[in-house]
Amino acid sequence: MHWTTLETDEALAEELAQGLGVSRTCGRLLAQIGLRSKESAEDFLRPRLSHLDHPFALTNLEQAAERIVAAVNRAEDVVVFGDYDVDGITSTVQLIGMLRQLGLEPRFCVPRRLEEGYGLSREAIDRVLGGRLPQLFIALDCGTNAHEPVAYLVEQGIDVIVVDHHQAKEHPVSECILINPHVLDAEDAPWRNLCTAGLVFKLLHGILRKLREVEDARVETVQLKDTLDLVALGTIADLVPLQRENRILSWYGLRHLRTNGRPGIRALAEISGIDNTQELSSADISFKLGPRINACGRLADASRPIELLLGKNADTCLDVARELDAFNKERQSIERRITRTAEARAEQEFVNLPGVVLYGDDWHPGVVGIVASRVSRHLHKPTVVLGAEAEMAHGSGRSVSHVDLVAVFHRCAHLLDHWGGHPMAAGVSLKAKNIAAFTDCFNESLLELYPDGLPEPTLAVAAWIEPDDLEVALLTELERLHPFGQANPEPVFGLRGVRLDEAPQPFGKGNFRFRLPTGGGRSVVGIAWGFKQAPEPGLPVDVALRFAWNHWRGRRSPQVTLVDWKKAD
Repeated sequence: MHWTTLETDEALAEELAQGLGVSRTCGRLLAQIGLRSKESAEDFLRPRLSHLDHPFALTNLEQAAERIVAAVNRAEDVVVFGDYDVDGITSTVQLIGMLRQLGLEPRFCVPRRLEEGYGLSREAIDRVLGGRLPQLFIALDCGTNAHEPVAYLVEQGIDVIVVDHHQAKEHPVSECILINPHVLDAEDAPWRNLCTAGLVFKLLHGILRKLREVEDARVETVQLKDTLDLVALGTIADLVPLQRENRILSWYGLRHLRTNGRPGIRALAEISGIDNTQELSSADISFKLGPRINACGRLADASRPIELLLGKNADTCLDVARELDAFNKERQSIERRITRTAEARAEQEFVNLPGVVLYGDDWHPGVVGIVASRVSRHLHKPTVVLGAEAEMAHGSGRSVSHVDLVAVFHRCAHLLDHWGGHPMAAGVSLKAKNIAAFTDCFNESLLELYPDGLPEPTLAVAAWIEPDDLEVALLTELERLHPFGQANPEPVFGLRGVRLDEAPQPFGKGNFRFRLPTGGGRSVVGIAWGFKQAPEPGLPVDVALRFAWNHWRGRRSPQVTLVDWKKAD
């Protein structure tokens, strides 16, 4: 892997460091994420909910809020339809929870992935309606491209609201109230990159404003901030840029995850092995809470996580959390088996091609997205992995840095039945008989879009530091930059010419523990995952690592995680 050092305006870094009273290293990190003044950096380090823009600045949000208030006042039958990933589930829970507080008992539905496919479909609509037509149908985290399903609802006299953040393939739905800043709002809008969980939070804010305008007594007991934990879950899990309004919502939401006492969150954290004395981090969402919520939707019925997050009884929530944990373990087992086969095939069949398309008639469609991620990272190639359902192939694509999967799929749309998503991740379904033609089209499109070849895999070092910089003071500054994620990545630090005093201690396959000397007889504990080889004691090496607190049995201590290493020049 090629190492690079992130470009930094050193004068700006020094200005930010002095103006904010932080280290030069912290000043560099702030400059690297695009902060250009002391004022913008202060806003980043000290987020405020008051800095959120007026909710009615979003296109169509006021109209949607008015329609929902009318439904509340008329005690209408309302259906809420959410996607089955963490963003869709947390969006659904937010809206259901608010409507219940305002006196409604809305029906809710999540698509059954294996039977009804992705997003809003006529099959899922018919199931949730069950012959009983509502007055209002609200689709969350899907629907922007669902022209036929929306028309089907409207033809039956049902009003439709769509709250979504996915890109439009050609033109978005027009027979409904659509809230989608990627389609309708300016590119520089502070809310442009909100996921659906963030958009629903803004919608709830708009509903409360409308009710407060008429001094409705029902809002006196409603605390909007109590939904921030759900917003953080959806925002961080959905990999949207953690800046501007996403930064504010995720920063506050992480704190509410632990403090607001939602029984479902407590149960899920307990079953995930998260120490109840520690603050939750973005990594806890990405690797512990999020996968357990997602696993149910991948393998079974995603309504169970909704019931968990809406639940009030601690014992019942713990039972559901155990159920989600069991699904996650099953998902991991299936995923490991398919990944081994997929990586072996990819290395053999696609060695001279820019992209990978793999299909297995016995591969579970619910885990192929995770497999695609692993194969894509392993080979550094855009990858589509497909499973079978009757005569159809359903799956997911994962891309690499600077390669737009949506643009590639658009060129292959004539071979696809359904597709949609983000530049880095998208879902797809097609007839199994078209897989060979799609494979050719996928690779031809990559060659046409990227004639100079795909970008080389690189490791970006944020700052080169000395071993004695690995102190609590640096950890304290890093904590102020949390949560890490898209557009605010956890920094990788480089150290040159370090020598290990002791041989690393191996465990598992390719893993080892080590101690990194920091000077004056001191050292910091380190851990490494998935390395073919460990540095030899006494050998001068350059290391790239992350630095964070390690929590264990109610205590915390500094720890480095090795990202890469090489012999020193």
